[in-house]
Amino acid sequence: MDFLRWLIEAFNSYITVGSSALLVREVVGNVFGLASALGGIRRKVWAWPVGIIGNVLLLTVFLGSIFGNDQTANLLGQAGRQIMFIAVSFYGWQRWKSSRASGGSAVTPRWASGTERLSLAAVLVIGTVALTPVFGALGSYEPVWADAWTFVGSLLATYGMAKGLVEFWLVWVLVDVVGVPLLFSAGYYASAFMYLFYGCFTLAGFFIWWKAKNNAKPSIETEMPDPTVKVNG
Repeated sequence: MDFLRWLIEAFNSYITVGSSALLVREVVGNVFGLASALGGIRRKVWAWPVGIIGNVLLLTVFLGSIFGNDQTANLLGQAGRQIMFIAVSFYGWQRWKSSRASGGSAVTPRWASGTERLSLAAVLVIGTVALTPVFGALGSYEPVWADAWTFVGSLLATYGMAKGLVEFWLVWVLVDVVGVPLLFSAGYYASAFMYLFYGCFTLAGFFIWWKAKNNAKPSIETEMPDPTVKVNG
């Protein structure tokens, strides 16, 4: 809790953009999320811990009233998916590390089977229907179904990334189609713009993983890149 309190206090200021103000914690959290996505597209193990840091920051953002930002709306689905991200990210982190330690690659992209695709679609729809009344009862921001959709879709996409399914990028596209308008309407502009960009980025990731799905031994980095080292080219 001390670490969480430090994160909140360290990034509790605002950046003024025109007539709006962006919470620094939201901006920094999304930067970590984008860095994690870039690591994921290149299949780097460090993508998981970087993403976890961003998830912790964004968790405090989407529960605005709890963490002292009364002017912001509570998005329970968005907050809940940060907790889910953290849990599934530890699973993905361990899975990629174990694969690499056993002499293989962190992950080799593959197509989902027909059964897996049907399961993903069924869980997305049924999960959204089931969670919508739950989030509504807890006071989530309207439209509540959109918050539930982004929560379930994010769970499936993160799990798909851990399993190496190429289709996980397309699940992210479905999440962003609904999530971006929701974030704009709720006033989370930094997150909305990040996910708008990320929606385009995920399409590139899909084609890169598609191309790499037959690579038996992709190169893996297990450490964070050194920011002091200048890469030529």
